[in-house]
Amino acid sequence: MTDPIPAPVSGSESGRPPNLLLVVADDHAANAVGCYGGPHRVTPQIDRIAAEGIRFDACGCTNSLCSPSRAAILTGTYNHVNGVTTLSTEFDARQPVFPGLLREAGYRTALIGKWHLGHGVHDPRGFDHWEVLPDQGAYHDPEFLTMDGGSQRRRGYATDLITDLSLDWLRHHQGAHPAAPWCLLVQHKAPHRPWQPAARHADLFDDVALDVPPTFFDDYRHRASAARNARMRVARDLNAEDLKAEPPAGLDPTAYAHWAYRRYLLDYLRCVVAVDEGVGRLLDHLDATGQAEETVVAYTSDQGFFLGEHGWYDKRFMYTESLQMPFVLRYPRLVELGSVSDALVLNVDIAQTVLDLAGVEAHPRMQGRSMVPLLTGDTAEQAGWRTSAYYRYWEHLDGIHRVAAHRGVRTRDRKLVHYYGSGCGQPGASAEETPPEWELFDLDRDPQEMHSVHDDPAYADDLSTLRAELDRLAVELGDEIPSKAQSNRYGER
Repeated sequence: MTDPIPAPVSGSESGRPPNLLLVVADDHAANAVGCYGGPHRVTPQIDRIAAEGIRFDACGCTNSLCSPSRAAILTGTYNHVNGVTTLSTEFDARQPVFPGLLREAGYRTALIGKWHLGHGVHDPRGFDHWEVLPDQGAYHDPEFLTMDGGSQRRRGYATDLITDLSLDWLRHHQGAHPAAPWCLLVQHKAPHRPWQPAARHADLFDDVALDVPPTFFDDYRHRASAARNARMRVARDLNAEDLKAEPPAGLDPTAYAHWAYRRYLLDYLRCVVAVDEGVGRLLDHLDATGQAEETVVAYTSDQGFFLGEHGWYDKRFMYTESLQMPFVLRYPRLVELGSVSDALVLNVDIAQTVLDLAGVEAHPRMQGRSMVPLLTGDTAEQAGWRTSAYYRYWEHLDGIHRVAAHRGVRTRDRKLVHYYGSGCGQPGASAEETPPEWELFDLDRDPQEMHSVHDDPAYADDLSTLRAELDRLAVELGDEIPSKAQSNRYGER
């Protein structure tokens, strides 16, 4: 049995606050969203949200991993606060989340799709309805867990099914609770590895030529050893499930790298196309039911992803392709068409932004900041926006991707990364030591982050300023600062 629902809130010009539709993909790189200007422009429906609303060009995650980022989005808190620092640390579902606050204020709330924050005592809370994939879930004929404790295997393609179930809930809500505002989270597993497209897209893009990114054959010479040691190279680390075919005979290493890149990327983009089609179906439903004007629609991903940049797939690093999240938002009552913001916004800002749009007070525990003034073009607020952003990745040398634990700070034109040299102390994570290392990037001169200037005397002042800022942010946010003699149990909670 669910808790009783309070009376609907009110306060907008129409007598009710906006509906809220948040679509969250998994591992969707900004370079694979057309409106971001990258080489892979296969998302006309997502681009439609940006054209009719606002695109954020500097949206970033605070920890580039699926579960930690999803926890940050829900709670508006950094991972050292919400406790989900790695893929193996489960979510305490008793903590405040923005859907629960909306529900207390009279919203009807639902979650459909990927949860990936644990099950049982970790099941979603704060929702009138949820139906979620277990763990990563399957692309084809997936099982869904339901809030009554049961499960159901549904026939079809996961991306389509998540959209179908979302539309079913919207239709049910409109019939059963027409006076109540709603908040719906549509959370896709696509385009997560192993990139299995829908049957209708199996041959899509077969005739399209693909060039590898300029940094594809990176030699990792001018950065920390963490880059060289990472095990997520397209040319070496993709497996048979990823590639779905045996390579042609006689390929030399360069030819094999090009072949593997094409195999990987085409399936990735085919998965993206199905997500985009689902977004179009949701937008069409809002138009057909007269709800478009009164609904906030946002699209994002839980983090960025490498599409061959630096020779990689996956994420985890603080490099731009991994750090950057696409974030576009449409709300005709408030946002001017085709707006663009380069403010440093974060996944921890989403909760407070949604609550602000709904006229619901944020929980005092939340650490983000409402983006609403940025939506309205408030120049005074924009001038006072954050000028630096904090990042921390805990899952040290997980045995698969071998990405060293690190923390860092970014500004508009600089980025400092500290590989602090020890395991995170979390279950399933290695305690293997690595040498503490630093990277400093001049993003104006080196936007592809190929050459660290940490040891360049010309950047000594920048280095000193950013080291101080990194520690200041850690203290401000309540995180720990690694000592020079960092133990292997660093980060244990």
